[in-house]
Amino acid sequence: MSSNKPNSKLMARSRRDNRAGWLMASPWILGFCFFMLIPVIVSVFLSLTDYSLLSAPEFIGLDNYKKMLFNDPNVWHSMGITILYAVVNVPLTLALSFILALLINRKIRGVSLFRTIFYLPTIISGVAVGLLWTQIFNPDFGILSLITEKLFGISGIQWLNDPKLVLPSLILVSLWGLGRSMIINLSGLQSIPTELYESASIDGCTGLRSVFRITIPMMTPTIFLNLITGIIGAFQTFTNAYVMTSGGPNKASLFYMLYLYQNAFKNFRMGYASALSWLLFLVVLVLTYIVFWSSNRWVYYESGEGK
Repeated sequence: MSSNKPNSKLMARSRRDNRAGWLMASPWILGFCFFMLIPVIVSVFLSLTDYSLLSAPEFIGLDNYKKMLFNDPNVWHSMGITILYAVVNVPLTLALSFILALLINRKIRGVSLFRTIFYLPTIISGVAVGLLWTQIFNPDFGILSLITEKLFGISGIQWLNDPKLVLPSLILVSLWGLGRSMIINLSGLQSIPTELYESASIDGCTGLRSVFRITIPMMTPTIFLNLITGIIGAFQTFTNAYVMTSGGPNKASLFYMLYLYQNAFKNFRMGYASALSWLLFLVVLVLTYIVFWSSNRWVYYESGEGK
């Protein structure tokens, strides 16, 4: 009997610990169920219905998907614009944020101030950024127009009203927020062992050679992270286009997320918008899988094992 008492006490303590663990985890579990799992299930159901927010959902099967894939040219137009934006924006952000991180990773006076200056734009509201850049691009009194007039004698450039210039202009605006990637790159740079550079310098590997032989290979896990988040972020581009151009001119900046928003909250076609969201999810999932699959060939870790 005496030998069973310690076991019963251990079991009682284990049950108390389990209850405490479930209690501590319950906010996350409830949040996941109510704000992620249930909305995903509802979204799948709504994508199979004709639902306009003003009437009850009417089940129509795969009609939304058929229309989306074969009868709605705006779907592929907006997807093409988004892909083109991502193809230019993601590599440009990766390169510039990496170069900035290299520059501010030096022990010089005032480097903390520069880090703050480069990171500060990322904490500003996206709507405020859009309004600010709308004024900068103003063809009459915008700062950018004044600069081009003073330096090149060109005035009245329609940055946001010319179909050929609106997408490059929005790509330029997106670089305003590269401070986030820069900070991630900076943390990666500071985690590289200094012994590698010291050993390389003994062998005469300094300057740019050390960047290509040591820094970039050791930074590939960080670059991999920024690449994944950059692709996802590019396909979710919405705020700047919504605030600055509303998809114009002539649908030249009609990003996929903006078209989805218009269907959901402007045309009240929630069922069709849900189908659009699942197409976006599938495209991002495939691209993310391709990046993960390719990471075995170019991502290196200190352990010597690939992704």
